[in-house]
Parts: sequence; C-alpha cells; structure tokens
Amino acid sequence: MTMSRMPALFLGHGSPMNVLEENRYTQAWRELGVKLPRPKAIIAVSAHWYTRGTAVTAMENPKTIHDFGGFPQALFDTQYPAPGSPALAARIQQQLAPLPVIADTREWGLDHGAWGVLIKMYPQADIPVVQLSVDGTQPASYHFELGRKLAALRDEGIMIVASGNVVHNLRQVKWEGDGSPYPWAQAFNQYVRDNLAYRGDDHPLVNFMQHEGAALANPTPEHFLPLLYVLGAWDSKEPIGIPVDGIEMGALSMLSVQVG
Repeated sequence: MTMSRMPALFLGHGSPMNVLEENRYTQAWRELGVKLPRPKAIIAVSAHWYTRGTAVTAMENPKTIHDFGGFPQALFDTQYPAPGSPALAARIQQQLAPLPVIADTREWGLDHGAWGVLIKMYPQADIPVVQLSVDGTQPASYHFELGRKLAALRDEGIMIVASGNVVHNLRQVKWEGDGSPYPWAQAFNQYVRDNLAYRGDDHPLVNFMQHEGAALANPTPEHFLPLLYVLGAWDSKEPIGIPVDGIEMGALSMLSVQVG
C-alpha cells in the first residue's frame, strides 16, 4: 500500500434520522472524517441508486435528494451541496471500460445513502462527490469486479465510500420494545464479519445467498451489494477494520467496514 492510497469504506447508514441525531454510529463516521487522510474526491456507492445498467453522476453541482417520507421537516430542509466532478466521472468511465457507463448530467444527484453519511464525515461539503449506481440486473460477482477495477483510483487520492446495511429487513424491524437482534440477523452479521478478510476464489460474501439466514437478512440485495465494491477494492494485504457495529430494531445492521 502506498502512503497516498486512500481507504475504502462501507458504512451501515441505517435510518435517515441519523442525519439529525448524534449516536455512536454517527460519531464513528465523524471520527473517520477527522482521522483519515483527506481525499481529493469521493466515489459514493449507495444502496438507494439501484438501476438498470451502470451510471455515474457527471454534473458540476449534484442536487441533494430526499428519497424518503414521513420524517421531520428539518430532514427535508437539510442540504449537502458538495460539488460534483465531471472529470472524475469520466475517469470512472475510463477505468470501467469496456463496460458502458452512463454519464448522468441531470436526473440523479446525491441520495440519502450517500449524503446521509458524508454529512457527518465531511460536514463542510467541500470535497467533490461522484455517485456510482448499483446495477440491479447483475449478479453479486459483477459488483465485486467493479470494485476491483475502481481500486486503482485509490492511488489517485480518491476515496470509495459505499453505503447500505448488511442486514436490512424492514418488514421484520421491531418498532417497539428493546429492539434485541433476531438470531438470524446476528448470525448473518457475524458471517459477514468472519469473512471480510477472506483470501481466495469463490468469496463467501460474493456468494452470500448461500448462508441460511441470507434470505431473511436481505429479502432484496441492494443494501448488501455496496459492501462488495469495498471488498473488491481490497488488495488482500491491507488491514480491514470495523469502525462500528450493532443491530438496531432487531433487523438492521449498522456494521461499518474500513479497508486500508
């Protein structure tokens, strides 16, 4: 690992209310922003831009997307006016070639899976951010391979910040009571932890649906897949750490992963 190589992060983003609240998860994100080397720019991979095909935001000034409902007005009033970077968008297209990557100059922006964590890490919103979509038509191995192709950008001062939840079952969340984790949620979360540093072919986390609790932990895969971009960007030698972990409301993992 070179001294200039940027870390790659997967952050369990949880509820949009984390934007307004302070807790041990948001504190961990804030500490990452303070202690890690300052990136030239950020590639954000969020569970909430789930598309057909792969796209990248390529506008100068991406809008703040409030893609949620039923929350306090203060959350809708919050803006994250980080600049975009058409140059980085083009660099991503180049790095992922020959894969066709759509340059989105108007439609998207930064959704809450991206800005909801970055607003804690870099509250000044002064680092360029480009968001990469998650192609929902592709298998898990595709997302892992994209992470491998993006890894070289880490040596150019670019930080990868992916966001989702490795356990995400909103139908099973406990809205009342102590919110103690379901056994299947704990088991799958531990399975992820145990296999983060796996070396070799047939990565267990690429093949995550083999786990007996996977269907309950991830009824749909979009919140899990961003992790694979970070694991794909790992060189098998760098340290892998867990800045924070926990399961909220029984069925929502807040596990965060740091590579490098």
